[in-house]
Amino acid sequence: MPVRRSLLAAALGAAALLCATAAPAAAAPGEYITVDATGRIAADGTVTLSGSYRCTGATGPAFIGSSVSQDTVRQQGIGGSGARCDGVEHRWQNSGKPYGQTLRPGPARVRATVVELRPSGIVLLPVFHAPSDRDITLVQG
Repeated sequence: MPVRRSLLAAALGAAALLCATAAPAAAAPGEYITVDATGRIAADGTVTLSGSYRCTGATGPAFIGSSVSQDTVRQQGIGGSGARCDGVEHRWQNSGKPYGQTLRPGPARVRATVVELRPSGIVLLPVFHAPSDRDITLVQG
């Protein structure tokens, strides 16, 4: 099971990086994702980001992808978690270690997006719901 979670986190991290370079998606009415003003850095370098979201109308599996950047540290995918697009507000939390980079306490920029994998023929295409960019503060702990 840990291998599956690692693979899922890597895939969602890649999707979050894609979100950072993709054109912004327009949220459907009532859809949103927020990012909490504070993120945490554990002693081992693991970063935890959180917030809330609301999405509707997903026809495929949906996930929360998040990424963080800081000064010279480029966008780094931070974990991924499942999302329920049932029209109700939910909390999300993603954790992960930036690959080959070290983040420190202080200002950072986070991008979070609800990513749906919508069936299209024999492939699943990513559909981005309600992306959000926010300046936050990373704290140790």
